[in-house]
Amino acid sequence: MSFKDLNFRLGLVALAGSAFMTFYAIPNWVFSPSNVGNIVLSPTFWPYTLAGFLALTGLGLLLRPAHREAEPDDHDGGAASWLRLAGLAVIMGLTMIALPRLGMVWTSMLAFLVTALMFRTRYPKTALVCAVLIPLVLYAFFAHVAGVAIPQGDFVRLP
Repeated sequence: MSFKDLNFRLGLVALAGSAFMTFYAIPNWVFSPSNVGNIVLSPTFWPYTLAGFLALTGLGLLLRPAHREAEPDDHDGGAASWLRLAGLAVIMGLTMIALPRLGMVWTSMLAFLVTALMFRTRYPKTALVCAVLIPLVLYAFFAHVAGVAIPQGDFVRLP
């Protein structure tokens, strides 16, 4: 299968998934009270946001040019791919173990950073900044604006 065919098929699957979420799954399976004053606090806001991002990703895959500068080294399912998959499974397991001990914010920082380093990102400084700032900003929003309790760890507690 060529790279263009793969992008086209993935784009179609992403658009179909977005349409399924938008028109069937969210309206039928996500319940939202009618008296929610702030749209961001509605239980349907984030699922619709994810469906929108999925649709944008699908459109991007459909409209992406067919040429590519560099193919991945092991796109044929070689040993390196399986090692990365096993590494992700280990990271997920360690994340579940660390969540009650370190809290959601600190665990998210570590999981993001270790994942970025495992995939040998071209931008390690940006990955470090994002690993620290994104969980902190999300914590500040949910804890202080939305009033949602974020699980804290046993060692360091955020204000």
